[in-house]
This record gives sequence, structure tokens and C-alpha cells, in this order.
Amino acid sequence: MQSSDRRPAPLAAFARHEDGAITAFAIFTVVCLCMMLGIAVDAGNAYRQRTQLQVATDVAAHAAIYIRETSTQSDATSKAVAIAHDTMAVEDDLDPTLTSADVTFGTWDETTRTFTANSASRSAVRVSAGRTEERENPVSTFMLRLAGVDIWNVSASTVAETYRPTCLREGFVAEGVVDIQSNNTFVNGFCMHSNTYVSLNQNNTFEAGTIVSMPHLDDLDVPNSGMEKNDGLEEALRESFYNIRILSRVGGIIDGIANLSADYLPDYITNTTVVTLTSKSPTVTDFVAGKMYRLACSGNKVTISTNGAATTVSKVVIMASCPVTFAQGVALEDVVFTNTSTDAKSFNAPSGVRLGKDDGCAAGGGAQLVTMGGVNFAAAMQMYGSQILALGTVEFAANADGIEGASIVSRDGIDGTSNMTMGYCGSGMEDNFEADYFRIVQ
Repeated sequence: MQSSDRRPAPLAAFARHEDGAITAFAIFTVVCLCMMLGIAVDAGNAYRQRTQLQVATDVAAHAAIYIRETSTQSDATSKAVAIAHDTMAVEDDLDPTLTSADVTFGTWDETTRTFTANSASRSAVRVSAGRTEERENPVSTFMLRLAGVDIWNVSASTVAETYRPTCLREGFVAEGVVDIQSNNTFVNGFCMHSNTYVSLNQNNTFEAGTIVSMPHLDDLDVPNSGMEKNDGLEEALRESFYNIRILSRVGGIIDGIANLSADYLPDYITNTTVVTLTSKSPTVTDFVAGKMYRLACSGNKVTISTNGAATTVSKVVIMASCPVTFAQGVALEDVVFTNTSTDAKSFNAPSGVRLGKDDGCAAGGGAQLVTMGGVNFAAAMQMYGSQILALGTVEFAANADGIEGASIVSRDGIDGTSNMTMGYCGSGMEDNFEADYFRIVQ
């Protein structure tokens, strides 16, 4: 009888052999771990490179739009590229990551969020940067080469634009205290801001949409019943701080007007020959539309008076270097009036002065008072699409009316009393002097 204990054939034995199985599994596991490690290392490096590019385009866009405000496109572009290279620690100026061709000026449409190239524009800029095959500088991989991925294409883009804060277009804005008394009404859109604090009495009304702001709301100065007796105040309060850039330009504006700079002269001036008025008391009829005037400041003071039924000075530029008084009822329409006097009352009026044309917020018609000193107007000041820009304190008494566009900006403080109505126009302020601000929008 034959034995049933037979040994398997060699091939069958090899197929059933389990020695070394863990080695194959280990190899597979190592490959998977390498791929995962490769994704972590290489993706992390690509993300780091992308972040560096984004920082570079952000910095370059901000620099470009800031420099473009007062410089040529070429100058703004070259400086922006240099700053970007410094940010990326690029030593070779020929590095293709970000070049002058990547800086494009244009316009930004906030509604559609689209950028349109326009080389003449100063309002927006787009800056792009990349490490891509097209630029011949892609980001090389390390571990992912094992999976056949040799490079990453990484890019970034930034759009920056100029803008003008609403508070600095229409409202009361001061480095010092904004002090307002009682029984005043502030209409939707009007803004009151102090970089120090705002002081209010009671029985003021703040319609929905008004703003009352300062760096720290704890500094708000109101009576104990202030919140209850200032309707809408609590909803209007904001914490904010402004770099009031226009104040540093007061001297430049005054000099620009005196030097007949086209950047500062309004378009209603048709004759730039400056006429000097030597009278201590010129009348409104002494100022002819389309001309420029300098007050001789005889006796170190000038009073501008009405002349019978004539009360309005229109379409002129006036320059002074001493305190100027407006007689009761004088009105300024399409007038730029500068004053180098540092007197606390470099512009003053007993009552009833009107700045700007009461035209329902139509274009033009406004007046701009720009002074190195202060402004003091008594009762019934009226402002329509007009601006007071002062390095001293701006004071005005009861019954002021600025329902159709008023901008008062002071390096010192603003002091208003009672029974005024101030509102937001949103138009008709085109000739006001403003400084651009800058922000990244995309």
C-alpha cells in the first residue's frame, strides 16, 4: 500500500510560500507614505511661495497707487517693482517673478468687481506675480517627483484703488475735540468725527445712517442723560481713527493757488492775472467773475461788504494774508478763498454768511475756505456744497444750516452751538479739496 504523504511540486510549493510577504507590504506602505509626505512637503512649499507672492503684490500695489498720486506712471511702476523685489529678497532685477509689465493702472468697478486697464488712470492698479512655466521660474517639487510631478505653477494678483472716506467728504472732522451743543438735527449720511473725542449736550437728533465716531467710545462726552436725550446717538456711534491727510496739504493748496497751479485752480477762472485790491473794505461788486484777487490787507484787516442789493461774490479766487470779515448777508458761490493768516478769526462773520449756492445739491456753486488759522462765524451760517479747511478751530453759533452739503475739517477742533440742521448731499462737492486714501479691493 502506497503512502498518501506526498510533497508538493516545487512551483506549487513556491506559490504557497509566505516568507517575505511583509516586505512587499512594507514597500507599498513606504511608497504611500512618500507620496503623502511629498504632498505635505511640496504643497506646503507651494503655499509658502504663494503667500510670499501675495505679500509682494499687496505691497507693490499699495506702493504703486500711492506713488501714482503725485508721480508718473513710469516712476510709480519702477518703484513698485523695486519694493516687491525687496519684499521677496530678489537680488536680480531681471527676475521674471514680477516685472514692470505686471503693473497695470486702470479703474475699478466696485459694483461688478471688475478691473479695466487705463494707463492714464490714477484711481486703481493691478499687480500680478508668478512662478510658472510661462515665466520659466516654476516652483520645483521634491518628493512628488516620485509620482511624476516635477513643478508647481504658483501665481498671485492684487488690485488696489483710491477712495475718499465719506466722513472726509461731508461732515465735521477734526484732530481735536468736536463739541456740539443742543437741539441740532443731523440727517441721514452726515458724519461727525474726532481723533480726540466728541462732546454733545442733549436734545440732538441723529437720523438713521448718521455717524458719530472717535478712537475710543469710552471718551464720548455727554451728560448723564445723554443717550436718552440724544435720539439715535447710540446707533450712530462708531470707533475709528483717521489719518486726516488733507490737513498736511493746506500749505500746499495755498501755495498752489498763489503759484497758479492748474492742479488747484478751478475751471471757472478764465484770467490768471492776479488783481490786488488795496481797499480795507472792498464790496462784492469789486470781484469780477473769472478773475483772481489778492487782498492787500491794509491795516492788517479787511472787511468784505455788500453793495446795495448785490450780496454775492461769484466765480473768483481770492487770496489774503490777514483776518477777513464778511459783512452780514455776504454769499460766496463758486469761490476759492485762501488765507495765510494764523489768527483765530482769520475768517469771521457777524451773522448770515452763506457758503455755496442753494441749488439742491447740483454740480458747482460751492465755496472753499482754506486757512492757516481759525474760523469764527456767528449765527445763521449756511453751507451748500461747500468746505471749510482750517488749521485752527472752527466755531459757529446758532441756527447754522448745512442741509445740502457741508464739509468742515480742522486740525484743531470744531465748536458748534444749537439749532443747526446738517445733512448729507452726496453730490455738488466736486470742487472741494480732498486727499486720496488707498485700499486693497481684490
